[in-house]
Amino acid sequence: MSFGFMGERFVATYRLTGNERDARAKAEDICLEQTVELPDALVTQNYIREHVFGRIESLEPSAENIFTARISFAVEIVAGELTQLLNVLFGNISLKPGIRLEKFELPPSMLEKFRGPRYGRAGLRERLKIPERPLFCTALKPMGLLARELAELAYQFALDGIDIIKDDHGLAEQHTAEFNERVERCAQAVARANQETGGSSIYAPNITAPSGYEYGSALEAKRHGAGAVLLCPGIAGLSVMQMLANDTDFDLPILAHPAFQGSFVTSPDNGISHFCLFGQLNRLAGADAAIFPNFGGRFSFSQDECHAIVNGCNVEMGNIAPIFPTPAGGMNLERVPEMRAMYGRDVIFLIGAGLRSHSSDLVANCRYFRELVEKM
Repeated sequence: MSFGFMGERFVATYRLTGNERDARAKAEDICLEQTVELPDALVTQNYIREHVFGRIESLEPSAENIFTARISFAVEIVAGELTQLLNVLFGNISLKPGIRLEKFELPPSMLEKFRGPRYGRAGLRERLKIPERPLFCTALKPMGLLARELAELAYQFALDGIDIIKDDHGLAEQHTAEFNERVERCAQAVARANQETGGSSIYAPNITAPSGYEYGSALEAKRHGAGAVLLCPGIAGLSVMQMLANDTDFDLPILAHPAFQGSFVTSPDNGISHFCLFGQLNRLAGADAAIFPNFGGRFSFSQDECHAIVNGCNVEMGNIAPIFPTPAGGMNLERVPEMRAMYGRDVIFLIGAGLRSHSSDLVANCRYFRELVEKM
């Protein structure tokens, strides 16, 4: 008897360190640890052994003492849930050294259970009325400014056409700029600039909050006229982002911020790959844009790692739409041509402090930013 298991499986690819014997032992451990969580000999039911156990599809050397394992799992053990998919892909084995989740491949029957991004790359372009060029983004900071001061910054950014003006991810409910006042003032400031210029800039407040508050914050942001929201899925949870992306009462684009996710990707031997975490998982959970540290900035990401994120944002995933890679983190305007050459047009350039330090004239700096990108 199959007990309802139809034989369809999905595949996860892992990078395993050690010699061939060690790598095989790790692969065999994944098959059990991520499913039954018992030693092989203690599982006597044949249907569990046949269907529930993970299965090593291949184990190949990729470098000295590094192996690539493709392990398949029954579709049914995920039960159509993002949380259980994450648990199967990297639950208990996240506690073990020498294992890194590189990517996953889901069959159409699984992908169809996930909506993914509400807008994705094409939908966000349509919403902003920008059919071809890269998008411009900046952040409201520093923490400690009053709500009216942040709103004035938002107004100036919007005056010369910065497309997306987002909260810095550290802005929350601080008394200097509490959420509701900040969102109302900043959304109104951006709307006023749009009215004066005919532009279509949007404001994206940070809705990352204690559990249970994110949804209310999202609806408040929409009510106050925000054009998108910023969420840190590493703090709030990927399933919270999925809930917002699926909700019919909330229809704003979602920008995913990488705060709290860095330790997943900073080791080549452990964690999750840049491709998978910032690309595939963000898309599956409903992000429309994935923010990540650009190479050469104040963080340690390499050019190859940034390329991998772009690939994860674009790779074919059935009905799951491609999203915008959004490089950020210590960028200055002088590096825009280099970034434009690397990322092409399907990108959101997020420059924060660099946009303000170029000169004392913020509107002129915004104009210069646009010119750098548009002339290429």
